[in-house]
This record gives sequence, structure tokens and C-alpha cells, in this order.
Amino acid sequence: MIDADFAVRGAAELLTMDWELAKPPALLREAALAARDGEIVWVGADRDLDGAVALRPNATVLDATGQTVTPGLVDPHSHLVYAGDRAHEFALRCGGAGYLEIARAGGGIRATVAATRAATDEELLALALPRTDALLSQGVTTCEVKSGYGLSVEEELRLLRIVRTLAGRTPMALVPTLLPLHALPPEAEGRRDAWVAEMVDELVPRAAREGLCRMVDAFLEEGAFTAAEVRRLFARAREAGLPLRLHADQLSDGGGAALAAAEGALSADHLERVSPAGIAALARAGTVAVLAPVATWVLRLPSPAPARRLLEAGVPLALCTNLNPGSAPTESVALGLGAACLSYGLQPAEALWAFTRGAAKALGLDQRIGRLAPGLRADVALFGCADHRHLASHLAVSHCVAVAIGGRLVASPRGARCSPPGPRIT
Repeated sequence: MIDADFAVRGAAELLTMDWELAKPPALLREAALAARDGEIVWVGADRDLDGAVALRPNATVLDATGQTVTPGLVDPHSHLVYAGDRAHEFALRCGGAGYLEIARAGGGIRATVAATRAATDEELLALALPRTDALLSQGVTTCEVKSGYGLSVEEELRLLRIVRTLAGRTPMALVPTLLPLHALPPEAEGRRDAWVAEMVDELVPRAAREGLCRMVDAFLEEGAFTAAEVRRLFARAREAGLPLRLHADQLSDGGGAALAAAEGALSADHLERVSPAGIAALARAGTVAVLAPVATWVLRLPSPAPARRLLEAGVPLALCTNLNPGSAPTESVALGLGAACLSYGLQPAEALWAFTRGAAKALGLDQRIGRLAPGLRADVALFGCADHRHLASHLAVSHCVAVAIGGRLVASPRGARCSPPGPRIT
């Protein structure tokens, strides 16, 4: 018998995500799982649980009758620590203004940088905590959080320290990413090379020495940064032992996907304008394509990322909220799931795979999270519907009932059926 201190029983559907995206989903009905000391030890049919698993007397047991169970969702791309509001930009976009037009008029990233720099640490934490709570309440158990709204050595380090403090105030696992080349701040005009040198040669080593970040990212795009600047950053990041990410081919085909693949990046993100050569390069390198369907909608881009072509080429897919104040001003995971299905032609099970296992791959964590299989951390989300397809089709509505991280119930937005009964967690 397998000893366990946590179990989920009677799930109408349990999606293990223990399959490759190009294959049919591994979907178990009337299913259960068990965990011990935070790690999954058994997954199978509910009828077989009692014969295989010995639950401790004080074990937490979640009743998932009539519910869908998935791994804890993973958001692999967010910018959730910021201050300020850019609702007026949304109105401008509705009137036809484009991303670069708004940025050149002083809006966009620079506007958020000004507001974020002006905010105190406690103000930024007070703004970020409800965002993390909103993601957690929808089943997100791991979230990547980027800097990029400081754009000076000291301000970027401050943001990463705030992310570290935030991680101590939420049960959700946060993955901090340094995004030093996000936009050129006003004070860098006329001294671009010197500013890039500061961000690359001073900021990256300091952030690494302090253990403030797990990865390094950059924005390769017209109006942002060049391939040469990104390569310089990536070389310094590799010296510091930090994995690479890249905002690539979002507004134009700047060769970002090919650069990400050549540099061994974990992921290339956005990819609305990726070329066939870029897709082939990603497939050869095994680089994950992280897609942000809500940002495509908000920016009113002419076409979505070619998810089907990426998938058919063998590129692993991930989905993200891209939570930020400008191009993706939403914490709604459900909206992202539905948008991915409608924009990309993904099936709901494929979209869920991309928001769990695919997203874990994008963070280099797929051997620890993103699947429901023995040996992985017991991060589990329960949803109050018997068919997983409902999660995407009921647009922008969260059906999350309970969230467990490491085999511990940490959120119960709708009141989980739990034995022994515990206090309602919000």
C-alpha cells in the first residue's frame, strides 16, 4: 500500500497532461490521485484508490464528484508588478491608434515606467497582491513575473526585490525574470549605447549575485531593441548562468524566433509575425512558443500567431495571460483559454495543455510541475464543471473550486468539499 496524506477523489474528468500536444489527450474519468509530503504518489481510477493507497487518518481529501481536475495552471509570461493606469490607450486603440503610434506619443511602456518609479515599494506590493490573488483563485499555482518597468539598474533591482517580497506573501510559486531591455527610458536618449552597457554589464551580474532572478528576457522589435543588443545581453546572462527568454516577432518579423532558437532560449513569446524560417528554427531547437492571445486582441493586430503551423512543425506551445497594464490588462485565465481556441483553432484540451505542461516547459520546470503524474509536485486545480471543454467555451468565467499547491489546500474560491472540513480559504 502507498502511504498518502492528500487525495482528490471522484473526478468526472482528470486531465493528466501526460501526453505530447500532437497526440490525443490522456483523460481519465471517475478518477483520483494521491500525494504524500507534497508529491504525487498515485493517479488512477477512483475505484482502485482504496486498494492501492492507505490514507493517513488526518489526510486532506477533496471530493471532485462532477468536477474537472487538472494540474495547477502555469502562467509563463506576466508583468504583474506595476503602477499606473493606461485605460486611455485602450480607447485610442479602439479609435485606430497603433502600438508604435501610442509609444511615440509618450504612452506605452514608458508611461508605466514613470508611474512605477513614482510608487513606493508598499504601494507596488499593495497593487500586485490582488493580481496574484486573482490568478491563484482561477487555479494558477506557478506564475512568472518580469521586471522591465524600472529601466535603470537600481529600479530594476528594486522591482526584483519586490517580486521576492511578493513571493513570501502568496502561496503561489513566483518565477522572477529580469527584463532589462524592455524599452529605452527618456534619460537614455542620446546615450543609448552607454545605457545598454549599464543594463547588460552592471545589472545582470548584480541581479544574479543577489539571486533575484531565475531568467533573463528582452524585447526584440522595431522601436525596442536590436538583435545585436539582445545577443550582448544574452551573452552576459549565460555567463551568469541564467536561462534566456525573448519577446519575438510580435509587431514585425525581426528574426526573433530564429535568434531565440540559435541562442538556446527556453521560449520565444508572442510570434504573431513569425516567418516559416523562424518556425523551423524553433522546431529544431525545441524552443517553446509562448502565445498571448489576449494581447493580439487588445493590440488589434492583423493576424494571430500561427499556432497550428507551429504545432504541425513540432514546436511546443504554451499560453500566458501576459498580464500588463497596456496590451493585456486582464487577470482572466478563462478569457485566455477561450481566446486561444477561437483565434488559434486549438481544442480546449490543447489550450489547457499549453497553460499547464507547455507553460512549465517554457519555464524549464516540466520535470516538476505541469502534469499529474507520480514524482511531480502535487499542484492541482479543481473546476466546478464535469466537462473540461466548458472551461474555454464559457468565456472569461472562472469555474475554479479549489487549488492545492504541494498537496496543501491553499484556495477555495467556491468552497471545496473537503474532508476533514476546514475553514473557507479565499
